[in-house]
Amino acid sequence: MTEPAQSPRPERRVDPVVDAAADGDGRGIYWVLKNVLIGPPVKRLFRPIVEGAENIPAEGAAIIASNHLSYADWIFMPLVLRRRVTFVAKSDYFTGAGLKGRFQRGFFKGTGQVPIDRSGGSASEGAMRAGMKVLERGDLFGIYPEGTRSHDGRLYKSRTGVARLALEAKVPVIPCGVIGTDVVAPPGKVVASFASPTVKFGEPLDFSRYEGMESDRLILRAVTDEIMYKIMELSGQEYIDMYATKAKALEGRATTGAPKKVRKSDT
Repeated sequence: MTEPAQSPRPERRVDPVVDAAADGDGRGIYWVLKNVLIGPPVKRLFRPIVEGAENIPAEGAAIIASNHLSYADWIFMPLVLRRRVTFVAKSDYFTGAGLKGRFQRGFFKGTGQVPIDRSGGSASEGAMRAGMKVLERGDLFGIYPEGTRSHDGRLYKSRTGVARLALEAKVPVIPCGVIGTDVVAPPGKVVASFASPTVKFGEPLDFSRYEGMESDRLILRAVTDEIMYKIMELSGQEYIDMYATKAKALEGRATTGAPKKVRKSDT
């Protein structure tokens, strides 16, 4: 008598690149890039200004949530800290061409940053998994809650992933405001100015009062909005209660006069 066939148990989706990066690969290369090859000359040329570095814990897990003005944010924010920061980076940074592309690819691969393909539905899942792995080993995880660079220098509404990650991992969130990187490296240019960018870190935000509520959409929105308000205070940006992707789409439609499809998730 044969046993009834059993449905196969669903397997967890594994991405070797994401998992390897989230496990902390590239520490040695990160140290060399930051302290020997890239860090010293960048500091001498741009003289970045840092405020509130004492708010970064000397050890232990934490999320650093920052505004996003330029690709240079990935360089200057970690550069002013002693501890390593691991980010989720869009896969475009790993496939670019030309001088800028080679530099970005070498930097992100060499430092163990986590590439995420944002065109697929599994992007947020991969980002969450990578963030949890980084935080579980007691490291700093950097995130840009807006999800994309600001196209006009204003601060836009954030997705709630940063809140869910903070509540599930039970770690503090350190708000960060970066100023002037869009002057140093505006879209389409590697370097346009040798102005000194400023990086400000706020006091850690403790959301332990919401423990066990990571599935409550209203709580997630409240936590996210609190984080974005602190970032706004640090960066001095004008806040727009709209997702940046929708704002870009509307601006493109207004400029060209042609209809431009807006994803349902942006509404």
